[in-house]
Amino acid sequence: MEYSSCIKLNDLPNEILMIILKNLHTIDVLYSLVGVDKRLNAFVNDSIFTKYLTLMSSSPTGLSYSFTDKILDRFCDEILPEIHHKIEWLNVAPPSIERILVSTNYPNLHGLGLYDLSSDTAMDLFTDGSFFIRIFKNQILSLVINIKKYKEPIRAFEDINKFIFTQIFTMFSNLQYLDFDPSFNNCHILSFGASPPNVFSCTLSKLNVMIDTYSDCLYLLDGRFNQLHTFYVTIRDFSHWVPATINNEKKLLNLKCFSLKHTTYLTVYNQFLVPLLHRMSNLEELSLFFLNHNGAFIDGDNLAKNTIGHMTKLNKFAFDIRTIISFVKLLNLPSYKEFQNTFRHFEKIQIISCIDYFQKASECYCHMYSYPYTLKYYKDITNNFTRGLFECVREISLFDERPFEHEFFLQIARSFPFLEKLILHNREP
Repeated sequence: MEYSSCIKLNDLPNEILMIILKNLHTIDVLYSLVGVDKRLNAFVNDSIFTKYLTLMSSSPTGLSYSFTDKILDRFCDEILPEIHHKIEWLNVAPPSIERILVSTNYPNLHGLGLYDLSSDTAMDLFTDGSFFIRIFKNQILSLVINIKKYKEPIRAFEDINKFIFTQIFTMFSNLQYLDFDPSFNNCHILSFGASPPNVFSCTLSKLNVMIDTYSDCLYLLDGRFNQLHTFYVTIRDFSHWVPATINNEKKLLNLKCFSLKHTTYLTVYNQFLVPLLHRMSNLEELSLFFLNHNGAFIDGDNLAKNTIGHMTKLNKFAFDIRTIISFVKLLNLPSYKEFQNTFRHFEKIQIISCIDYFQKASECYCHMYSYPYTLKYYKDITNNFTRGLFECVREISLFDERPFEHEFFLQIARSFPFLEKLILHNREP
């Protein structure tokens, strides 16, 4: 005798059904179950599935999804009008931005992510009188802007970025959080130039931005955002110039969290970063990630003096700092033991350091970082690499004057279990 069983979703207990649905893509859950029957409809109307929606082919975390025209039609015609009052955040991308945003009203929508914008689309959205400005200017509290790589002249694109940034603070009077990502990898980056826009905000509390110069950073911290308590900034500038016309002394007493990443190399540590850090006496969280090239020699004593020495409220400090300095500038070369001993003031932080001397290049290379290591990349690993587990890292580069041996690569494989990309810069065959 043959037996067959077919268990339907409605046959499952509530707890099991919720576990299953939570492990499916939200778009699949809503598309498949909204309107099916009373019980399933009640489940998919839970805030777990309706509060935060990503309606595009790729998610902000990089996951891809087949968001077809058929799925879009059902969402705009049936699903969104039914759950519209429960949606608090939407992530959308061209070409369906306008259709999604005007398909219904969103009385509780306070957060919006706009991804893969072309320059034309961005200009259309943020021009005075656009449907976007007209409907959402007083409603949106959090805004994420991602402008894709484009083939326009860099100067024209910088002007567009500046225009959009200005429009955001001109139109969105209640904005509290802004994440502005103007296609950083394509060299089109936010820059204010010699005439920064005259924008202010008394509501902005959190800003995440990628900018071109030290001037741009100081401009954003000159007091025009007087309620800013969290500032994440990535800077590209590798010049030796820091503007004297912008105030880099006024205390930033409201700032509680500061993160700085530098994508090239920092040459103005003493002229720019040290004075900036001394303005942040009330910081509770600090992150510093940069390469210091032929500037000041940075060790634990220097770092402590300019951070924990005057930041009495600091309880979280993450950093990855590499210093490359010429033998000519560093007459007394420190040993590894001497270098590591300079971190004695950091009692609550585990710090790993290494020091290399490249005789052919006449350079000293010092690397220090907090552990656990949270970055997705680890640059310029040498034969002096200290063992450890780096589960967040996806990309590494190797660099040395000495050849890398087989055992070294075995250790790399053990230390970086989720490695996706390896770049080798070896001066010896």
